[in-house]
Amino acid sequence: MTGTTKREITDQQWADTALLWDYQQMGHDLRPCDVAIGLGSHDLGVAAETAGLYLRGLVKLVVFTGGPNPSRPDHFPRGEAVHFAEHALSLGVPEDAVLVEPKARNTGQNLTFSREVLADAGVAVSSVLLVSMPYMERRAYATCRQVWPEVEAVCASTPMDLHDYVKTIGDESLVIDSLVGDLQRVIEYPRLGFAVAQDVPGRVHDAYQRLIDAGFTSRLLT
Repeated sequence: MTGTTKREITDQQWADTALLWDYQQMGHDLRPCDVAIGLGSHDLGVAAETAGLYLRGLVKLVVFTGGPNPSRPDHFPRGEAVHFAEHALSLGVPEDAVLVEPKARNTGQNLTFSREVLADAGVAVSSVLLVSMPYMERRAYATCRQVWPEVEAVCASTPMDLHDYVKTIGDESLVIDSLVGDLQRVIEYPRLGFAVAQDVPGRVHDAYQRLIDAGFTSRLLT
């Protein structure tokens, strides 16, 4: 993912970003599920968190899904799923507990294609741990409810606060842009049939609009 121009973030903008951050996290209690699906992204922490869930015994099988990263094609040159799987193996997940789906280019495809991979492997699924970036939990959940409604979806991400996450990414404006873009998708995708609708509290929508007005728009849909 390419960086954005360095800018000063005001206290109000951080407060608005924190509202979006808190809203996007589903707050699910983790529990054993049939499979964990690590959703491809630019954040290798997703692979580490998925591996950790396996090593804690919450699942017996993981799927990593994602093709070339559209924003950082040089970051995972062999595709997100392949690099995520290799990272999980390096952390102690056995090879026979990992399936790879290397074609998906968006969240809907992540879930649809993972479902197909699991069916081809003869794996019956009634519950899934959806592992994503922290600010993407709600979109992952809403998408799963649309494209795979018969499974119970439990959302997980690396547990950290907003400012610690910004440090791992190293680009404040990029993180804020990404949060704004993900909320836009939560709002707009149900109208397009990509996800189920989610209630967006007024204070969250107001914060979102202020950030757009301030120019945090690089991740918005065109």
